[in-house]
Amino acid sequence: MHTMKRWNIEIMLSEESEGEQARTWADAGLHAEDGTDLHGRGMARKHPADSDAPEIGEELAVSRALADLARQLRQVAAEDISDNTGAPWRP
Repeated sequence: MHTMKRWNIEIMLSEESEGEQARTWADAGLHAEDGTDLHGRGMARKHPADSDAPEIGEELAVSRALADLARQLRQVAAEDISDNTGAPWRP
């Protein structure tokens, strides 16, 4: 039996800058067909001495949001393992 499912991740970015400083925020939202709805968040900060390259802040913020999302998904899986086996998950 072959089963296929689709999980979508939507990434939203926002940036705030003031003078030589800038901050970029990312929200990575996982929306699965089974109702799973998780949001990972990440932020990057531009140091005043750094060159103006917004894509670097975006990459860092998104990578941090995805890492947060992965941590949350791992926690959900650990809880599901515990619920189904009666024993805590061991990584």
